[in-house]
Amino acid sequence: MRVLVTGTEGYLGCLTAQELMRAGHDVIGVDTGYYKNGWLYPGLEHVPETLALDIRKLGPEHLEGVEAIVHMAELSNDPIGDLIGDVTYDINHHGSVHLAQVAKAAGVPRFVYMSSCSVYGVAEGTVDESSPVSPQTSYARCKALVEKDVSALATDDFSPTFLRNATAFGASPRMRFDIVLNNLSGLAWTTGKIAMTSDGSPWRPLVHALDIGKAIRMTLESPRERVHGEIFNVGSEGNNYRVRDIAEIVAAEFPGCELTFGDPSADNRSYRVAFDRIRQVLPGYDTDWDAKAGAAQLHVIFKSIDMDDATFTGRGHTRLKQIEYLMRTEQVDPQLFWKAAL
Repeated sequence: MRVLVTGTEGYLGCLTAQELMRAGHDVIGVDTGYYKNGWLYPGLEHVPETLALDIRKLGPEHLEGVEAIVHMAELSNDPIGDLIGDVTYDINHHGSVHLAQVAKAAGVPRFVYMSSCSVYGVAEGTVDESSPVSPQTSYARCKALVEKDVSALATDDFSPTFLRNATAFGASPRMRFDIVLNNLSGLAWTTGKIAMTSDGSPWRPLVHALDIGKAIRMTLESPRERVHGEIFNVGSEGNNYRVRDIAEIVAAEFPGCELTFGDPSADNRSYRVAFDRIRQVLPGYDTDWDAKAGAAQLHVIFKSIDMDDATFTGRGHTRLKQIEYLMRTEQVDPQLFWKAAL
């Protein structure tokens, strides 16, 4: 299958492209290049040919021969949404819907969208794909809007599928340290201390980056009628954790790490997620990683590269810092389009 993956120079995109190429798929990439320099370690056997292009400028001419699109190229977290909310909606909502419309017009039959369990926001008990969504941030609201608007495009000739990923964790050559388990592991390694600013009581589901890539591959390889218009939570019941549990698992992995907790947080986002449906519809899918294994993997990586504090805290692996840098140096305009080369 000829697959176009957006965001191939990102944390998840580089691993997903490799997963698909290892399975024999013909992969091409699209990436605007915001995080192009963010390498932590060499770890990719397969890197697709990647077009340097903003998804908002992608047209039918870029999709010749493409049989499926995996779309994950969006502004990737809540702090960026707080910084530039209007631009987040322009890229994450309108840009993603534009891509789906272009794909449909170009005759691309499959469209896999990277949504997020963050659409559940605040929830009592355990939520599943039929539960009401309650997005609390610009990032999560855009995910919910894209699901709604792209679902409306579904026809016999255009089949979108929506993967609501749990919070990702684990090592990637294009590393991110602004997600919870990765961040706590980096703190434990570089400072020997995890000082939580809250009591860590909210629930969060986690999923390893490689388990997300596997879910994408299995979705693409499933018969179209099985995944047409479907929504799947991506993760596993055993990887629902309280934030304090994640911190304790990480602290235990790094000998001598001091762990403290603060007061209850004003951030009321908390949700436990059911992951039965993906196993019912994609037979054989299961997650290979839990938080303990993910922390151990990161420990090995940090030791192998002798990771220092400058690497951990630098803009190369923290999305907000890199976007702020590009804006401050005026390499991008207020809408985050690249300016002409000097």
